[in-house]
Amino acid sequence: MANTFKNIKKKLRRKRLLAEKRRLEKAQAGAQGGEAARKKFKAAMRKRKAVLKPIAVILAVAIVVLAGFLFLEMRTYRSYKVQASSEQEDTVSTQYMNLAGKILRYSSDEVSLVNDKLETVWSQTYDMQNPVADVWGDCAVIADKDGTSMVFLNKNGITGTVTTSYSIVKAKVSKTGMAAAILDGGDHTWINFYNLDGSLIAENQTNIQDPGYPMDVTLADNGVVMMVAYQYVDSSQTTSYVAFYNFGEVGQNEDDRIVSGYTYDGVVVPQIQYLGSNAVALRDDGFTLYSGRQIPKELKTIQVESEIVSTFYDENNIGLVFKNDRKDKQYTMQVYSADGKLKFSKDFNIPYSTIRMSDGYIIMYNSSQLCVMNENGKEKYFGSIDGTVKDFFKLGWNKYLLVLDTGVNVIKLS
Repeated sequence: MANTFKNIKKKLRRKRLLAEKRRLEKAQAGAQGGEAARKKFKAAMRKRKAVLKPIAVILAVAIVVLAGFLFLEMRTYRSYKVQASSEQEDTVSTQYMNLAGKILRYSSDEVSLVNDKLETVWSQTYDMQNPVADVWGDCAVIADKDGTSMVFLNKNGITGTVTTSYSIVKAKVSKTGMAAAILDGGDHTWINFYNLDGSLIAENQTNIQDPGYPMDVTLADNGVVMMVAYQYVDSSQTTSYVAFYNFGEVGQNEDDRIVSGYTYDGVVVPQIQYLGSNAVALRDDGFTLYSGRQIPKELKTIQVESEIVSTFYDENNIGLVFKNDRKDKQYTMQVYSADGKLKFSKDFNIPYSTIRMSDGYIIMYNSSQLCVMNENGKEKYFGSIDGTVKDFFKLGWNKYLLVLDTGVNVIKLS
């Protein structure tokens, strides 16, 4: 019996020892698992911090940049500083335009590209009597108005030349370097379409009665669609016709390659332009927008009752100026987005001679005064100038070219 009790005690003690051992092993395993979990958690946090830190830096930089941009957009300037100057320029016979943030300078015998320090990047010669230029993006065309010479160029220099069969009325360029010209052939006019190297893509003969006299021409960036505004007058009224020519596969089976056309009775359309993917016809009673890369369709028409005295545009904006009856504010400006939404309407009293969009800003000037507004109508600068202003446009971030009768200045508003 005694041995039986001893055996039972041994078994119970063994069970307790085994249970204690399992408990200790379990506790040890839990401790090891907890340590592993802690290590895993710490590694995850380090990884998360490694990811979040650059994001936080980027956000901080973005906030600083945005705050700086908003500050500069809201800031107004009272004066300017001359950063570069040249008094040797013949500003009477020389013209200037912004080309890719630099200065395109051209005259009857030479074209050159100049940087914002007024240093010549390149220069090439030609021979014209009355050169006029059109610039869009990084490309330009210079045509001898009423002559027969044209040169095509980009920021790297002249890319092609053309001698036309008839006198040039107008020439326009697209952002991709394609160009179109209206040529006067007497009873007939011609509209020619060119590559950047000057090679002829297509030519169209037009009749004064059908479809009318071409008032303006412009090209889509895709290099295949040409838009032409015609006008003809019968005994009762003036009629305008806006036609879209497609020189790609879409237009090859259409008469004269016209894929769409719109007639406007009693309306004059003196100016047309492609604004990115949309095109605009500026009318004497407002404007019409068109959309469609291959077969453009009417998108929206904005009609106004007041007489339009000026228009201006860039890829993102369309501006109209009217006279009003207020003595303290003689003009009203309306600016629309490229899809026809009114951005702002503003009365002002600046006796301007020239108004244009320049590098996203609205530029106005007369012979002795300058005015700069952002695209939302916020006045950035207004002031008088010593000397006679010949030209004025924006070059880049707060830099402007001021052409006077005494020379050329690159200025910075301050």
